[in-house]
Amino acid sequence: MSVSDYSDKRRLKWERVLYIQYSLLQLKRTLSRMSPPMGDSHKRFLQTMMSNGIISASQAAALHKHCCETHGAHYVADRLDDFINLINAHLQSLFMHIRKGMSEEDGLEYYALVNVTETDITRMASDYADNELELFRKTMDLIVDSESGSASSTDILNCADSLQTKKLKKKETEHVLSKFVQDKWLNEKDGEYTLSVRCIVEMEQYMRTIYQDLIKVCHVCHNIALQCQMCENPICGIKVHLPCVARYFRARSDPRCPECSEFWPHEIPEIPQSQSQSSQNLPSSSKENTAPTPSRRSRRS
Repeated sequence: MSVSDYSDKRRLKWERVLYIQYSLLQLKRTLSRMSPPMGDSHKRFLQTMMSNGIISASQAAALHKHCCETHGAHYVADRLDDFINLINAHLQSLFMHIRKGMSEEDGLEYYALVNVTETDITRMASDYADNELELFRKTMDLIVDSESGSASSTDILNCADSLQTKKLKKKETEHVLSKFVQDKWLNEKDGEYTLSVRCIVEMEQYMRTIYQDLIKVCHVCHNIALQCQMCENPICGIKVHLPCVARYFRARSDPRCPECSEFWPHEIPEIPQSQSQSSQNLPSSSKENTAPTPSRRSRRS
């Protein structure tokens, strides 16, 4: 095959790819136009999501009520998901989506606004330097590969000294880790770092692709399980989130694996307390924003 023939074949392949992408975009726009229009209450809700990136389920419920009452829209307390589904129908053409996720630490639900076209760590490129992104990848490697679903600050600091892009000093590493926590990519408690709800929701496909067999799902809720307990039967080996363990084995005097019925030898954690009143407050920007139409502000994704 000549060089020109190869180039023509490659060009035709890319033309087909572009045509398929264009057709999908047109289909999403058509579906969006077929959906009922968004009201001012939906636009205010979306604007607040764009400003915050992620909010708790109780905050979302309070925001739903606030937006409807502010703009005189019909409000039904248990129709939050329907309210969000309408927003998602209009976000399809923008390749954005409001997704629900669960905290591995306390089992509470959250809503996150995610970019569905960027499925890996490159979504963070506009906010972090190359060596900071490499540090995040190595931190994620440590967390996924650990039995506890966490990584110690000591192990992360050791990784920072062997970065391929540019080494980070101890103070620099601590500062970057603080940024990851502040931007809601990581959680930190007593020097142990875990992946946040936002990270798992936005990076789920990336994690499943990169780590494959290392990634297991919770037998109860079917979400990615990192902080969890594991059945000690080698033939079984299912994983269950700590909050799911607490709920599943509640009031069971003889806890047994939900898959193989072997005795469950782990300590059963207490059921997490419900969210405090402070966590039910409206997320920032919901009250002060007066313009109902959302602006395309840049946000951390």
